[in-house]
Amino acid sequence: MKTLYLDCGMGAAGDMLTAALLELIPDKAGFLKKLNGLGLPGVSVTAERSVKCGITGTHISVKIHGEEEQAHPHHSHGDLEDIRRIVGSLPVPTIVKLDIMAVYNEIAEAESRVHGVPVRQIHFHEVGAMDAVTDITAVCLLMHEIGADQVIASVVHVGSGSVRCAHGILPVPAPATAHILRGIPICGGSIDGELCTPTGAALLKHFVTEFGQLPAMKTAAIGYGMGKKDFPAANCVRAMLGATQDTT
Repeated sequence: MKTLYLDCGMGAAGDMLTAALLELIPDKAGFLKKLNGLGLPGVSVTAERSVKCGITGTHISVKIHGEEEQAHPHHSHGDLEDIRRIVGSLPVPTIVKLDIMAVYNEIAEAESRVHGVPVRQIHFHEVGAMDAVTDITAVCLLMHEIGADQVIASVVHVGSGSVRCAHGILPVPAPATAHILRGIPICGGSIDGELCTPTGAALLKHFVTEFGQLPAMKTAAIGYGMGKKDFPAANCVRAMLGATQDTT
């Protein structure tokens, strides 16, 4: 059985998952060319070599009109209908569009519960920014291309302390992230910071079929998707693709 295992010992974010999965496929340049050709407004995606704690992997950089989105955190908020229009226009398979919207619906439902407003009134703030649209689209496309029969992930390390967001300073995991991760095994620890984002949590919830330890598997490819920050532990998601015995 073709199995994808995601090691989330340092959490998960959209860009980290994108980078880890990108390292698993043979034609990385071709995928980036396809992603940049989708017509996402003003988006440019590049893959860069990154080293964390002596481990070499990939970091994904998303720029909007030549600038990193985080430099303008308030200029591209959108509601679910805005996202739906963007996704509907993408030249990707229907199943990928359905995956993208399922992930966004998960985030919208969490934001709705946390803020006590209807889903139609949710504005996505950081999650609605074009870099997050790009990350979610990229992960859904990569999952479709990899075509694993099952996706298993480790316990999700969420970090500790607090995080500053559009609404102020919130505890880690952020409330929306905590809501999305209900029913999923999580842990904290000594790392001070937000390790799992709402985008990362929603992607895991949508694609992962089982959470647990690394199964007995013959690995064919291993990818390291690096985050931006430096911590005492390597800030990355590790993806392992291989074959496990079908026990059904």
